[in-house]
Amino acid sequence: MFKKPGIKILLVILLIALVTGCTSKGAENDKEAGTNGGTQYISIATGGPAGTYYPLGGALAKIFNDNIDGVTANAQSTGASAENVGLISKGDAEVAFIQNDITYYAFTGTETFEGKEKIENMRGMAMVYPELVQIIATKESEIKSVDDLKGKKVAIGAPGSGVEANARQVLDIHGLSYDDLGKADYLSFNEAADQLKNKQIDAAFITAGIPTSAVTEVAQTSDIVVIPIESDKIDELIEKYPYYTEVDIPKGTYKGQEHDNPTIAVMAMLVVPEELDEDLVYNMTKTMFEQRQVIIDTHDRGNDIQLETALTGMPIDVHPGAMRYYEEQGISK
Repeated sequence: MFKKPGIKILLVILLIALVTGCTSKGAENDKEAGTNGGTQYISIATGGPAGTYYPLGGALAKIFNDNIDGVTANAQSTGASAENVGLISKGDAEVAFIQNDITYYAFTGTETFEGKEKIENMRGMAMVYPELVQIIATKESEIKSVDDLKGKKVAIGAPGSGVEANARQVLDIHGLSYDDLGKADYLSFNEAADQLKNKQIDAAFITAGIPTSAVTEVAQTSDIVVIPIESDKIDELIEKYPYYTEVDIPKGTYKGQEHDNPTIAVMAMLVVPEELDEDLVYNMTKTMFEQRQVIIDTHDRGNDIQLETALTGMPIDVHPGAMRYYEEQGISK
């Protein structure tokens, strides 16, 4: 019917384009719109591989990649809260896990950020789960209370970290300072775990969701003791630092732990830069809650991520994109 080969070729090309266009459109309809064209790279600042932030960040990256069109997300191992504040403020990360107390300090220029420029370009995306202040000691150290830390070698977290602030505040309420310890070691989760196993330190402060893999690993090869914080001291801590809450580390959380242990907790939260695209933040928030099972399958703390508590304890302004989703769901700050 067609005498010119060129016309046949043109029709084939048009048919292929039509089919491809329909297929692409169908694929796009299965995903949330994430960008206005091109690829949006999302760096998720987490923490060390032995903590809780890192596996949760990996689950978030999967959710974003699978459900938001035009997005390429990756979880990045970092020094956790304090470092993540800097990454967000400089635009080097699009999403970050940060303790809510550290977020508050950075935003207001207080505590560990006193004398530094306030970091005011951060916005909240969601409160995610409680991070428990855990004091872990070797059984050989014979440490049974916070007071027993006096004269002992104790890991107090990385310099300027959320763990270090928690350790200092807990010790202070008990009338102790770093000078009262035999040695105060500024160690990360991994370093503290290794030194507990090798009996190089007697105890360690670790602030993380439970069970914390670093502690679980130590408990498999060494006898450990989970040190409680007494109720009256918890009351004093909460009065002085209202972002703390009283919680228990349930018995059986770690091998050999036979009793519930009272302690305090801060909240892990997700923070984004103020200038991040509103539609993108809306879709990240929406897909995180709609695909929450992916997080639950990755780590038990996924069960704590609840829409009803997403704004509870939020210490800074919520990003407009996240707030739009919450308002659609009837959630207000």
